[in-house]
Amino acid sequence: MSDESSHDDKNETKSAGSKDISSVLRGWEYEPGVINVRKINGLDGHPKVQMRLDLGLLQMEMTGRPDGLRPHGHESLLDYFESLLAEHRRKHGTELGFHLSSQQCASLREEAVMYYHRYLSLFVLEEFGGVVRDTARNLRVLDLCGKYAEDEQDRLVLEQYRPYIVMMHARAQASILFSTKKYAQALAKVEAGLAQIREFFAQFGQEEAYTESNEVQALKRLAREIRKKLPVSPATRLQRRLERAVKEERYEEAAKLRDKLAAMGKGPDVQKA
Repeated sequence: MSDESSHDDKNETKSAGSKDISSVLRGWEYEPGVINVRKINGLDGHPKVQMRLDLGLLQMEMTGRPDGLRPHGHESLLDYFESLLAEHRRKHGTELGFHLSSQQCASLREEAVMYYHRYLSLFVLEEFGGVVRDTARNLRVLDLCGKYAEDEQDRLVLEQYRPYIVMMHARAQASILFSTKKYAQALAKVEAGLAQIREFFAQFGQEEAYTESNEVQALKRLAREIRKKLPVSPATRLQRRLERAVKEERYEEAAKLRDKLAAMGKGPDVQKA
């Protein structure tokens, strides 16, 4: 082997070594069953979010499309196809005749996965504003494909994820409000999410699946935590005292409490013993 060839091989090895991400992963071990994420400053001076995987990591932009690309000059493929829909409406005065091919729907699904990874990472980092943004965005993907996909399979395939996205959207909204002690508004967001999930199951004739849904259980747990922060009215306090008195067979006290509730115009929910 010539000296020149040996020199080229060394340069190639050095170049390949410079792309090794071992140093980046060192000290950040992958933990199965745990969503491992962190926020870093990129070489471009902008913050990035990283998700640790078993064989490496994902690095995503904090805003815009997670991979930083701008397909067709738009922030995302979704924005591009929505602009095509808007142009179709302007040109024809109707959305009739606008369709998405199977390939276009597949591209939208692949893009939605990027946003899923980001909003999941942002939720762990408690960057709830970004979660609200990205979950709302992915719900738009479901709506667009559900309405305009040419193939029925493309219209339905993403719908299975709607309860999860709605749940994450409601949790992020409620978390923002909860952090500013707007407990009633936070609870309203959770209840709105539950209503949307109930409507989803009803639409597909699966009402019985509502109570068994993991997404519903998660939102109900959050609702209970929020209710603990809500101010308790005097009538509610009396009602709770009445229920305890009846349960403990303190009937004389229960009668007095019942009279107080009646005087407040609040009929007790507990029947007389």
